[in-house]
Amino acid sequence: MTRLPIVFAAVAALGTAACSTDEYGNQHLNGAGKGAAIGAAGGAVLGAVTGGNPLVGAAVGAAAGAVVGVVADDHNRYEDRDGRRYYYESDNRRYHYEDGNRRVYDPY
Repeated sequence: MTRLPIVFAAVAALGTAACSTDEYGNQHLNGAGKGAAIGAAGGAVLGAVTGGNPLVGAAVGAAAGAVVGVVADDHNRYEDRDGRRYYYESDNRRYHYEDGNRRVYDPY
C-alpha cells in the first residue's frame, strides 16, 4: 500500500507532461502522450496474452511508446548552423519563431 501514492504521483506527472497548448490556447495530447497511451494498451494486451503481468506490460509499453512518440513528433524540425529552429507545415512552407511566440514564414 505504500507504493500507491507514488503510482498516483507518476500518473499525474505523466498527465501534465503529455499535453501541449497550441497558438489558440487549446490543449492537445502531444506525441509522447499518444505514444504512451498506445504503448500502454499494447503492452497490457501483450502481457495478458503471453501469461505475464498486464500491469508490467503496460508500464513497459507506455515507456517505449512515449519515446517513439517524442521521436516521431519531432520529424518536421531542424536547426541551422546559427541555432535557429525551422519547422515545416504539411504544405512544405518553412517557418521559424521570433521573440519566442511570433511565427515568421520564409519568403520562398
